[in-house]
Amino acid sequence: MNIYVGNLMPEVTEEELRREFAAYGEVGSVIIMNDKYLGSGQPAVYGYVEMSSKIEGVVAINNLSGKNLKGRVINVIEALPLSDKQGMLSANNHKTSRYARRKKRNTIS
Repeated sequence: MNIYVGNLMPEVTEEELRREFAAYGEVGSVIIMNDKYLGSGQPAVYGYVEMSSKIEGVVAINNLSGKNLKGRVINVIEALPLSDKQGMLSANNHKTSRYARRKKRNTIS
């Protein structure tokens, strides 16, 4: 299970985040992102934690969401997938068919 952790202090390390989540189960990976990776210039620091099972992930989310970590209350939620290829295909097919109907209507007139 992938978990998003937001509102992190820039001083939080991947090892510290790993320790917080390890109390609730096996942690597969931890990555912390900040503006030096994003290039946005904004002081947003967030991370992703991968837990080995969904049950452990849910327990970690329930226990860590709203926790104060190094002076900030962190946001912890299940991470959404980056993309839904099937959803994108059906959205593109819908657009195409709508375009095709409009084109057909315009050629009939």
